[in-house]
Amino acid sequence: MSSVGYMPVSLTDDWATPKWLFEKLHDVHEFDVDVAASSRNHLCDEWFGLDHDDDDRRDGLTAEWTGHVWCNPPYGRGIVDWVLKASQHHDLVVMLLPARTDTRWFHDIVLPHARVTFIKGRLKFGDSKSAAPFPSMIVEFPCSGSAACLS
Repeated sequence: MSSVGYMPVSLTDDWATPKWLFEKLHDVHEFDVDVAASSRNHLCDEWFGLDHDDDDRRDGLTAEWTGHVWCNPPYGRGIVDWVLKASQHHDLVVMLLPARTDTRWFHDIVLPHARVTFIKGRLKFGDSKSAAPFPSMIVEFPCSGSAACLS
């Protein structure tokens, strides 16, 4: 008999940012754009999301990011692409991510290049009554020294 540990499987990779958490971070960082949002959960006036009315604003991953960026990306296998893009942006990017410290992207991209703050306990995303089945962290990729960083 095989002993396989239980790993809860999520029905979605779309986890709406808790508003209180965004507001706390926005007070410090003054975000210009939410790059992984939807029409129901975007937290900045400027946003990208699959259901955006403007076709050019439907894919935040391939779009040009400007200014201070907020990113709570889909938490599936493609998360590494979002983390890599954030690490290469010329200005501040703050991400809400699952605390997957056992992953290659965490060790290769996040640890060497970002400031990490682990969130105590587990977040309740969106309108959920239950806490997430995983811990979370805030990852801040600082400005890279461009003129935009000085303003």
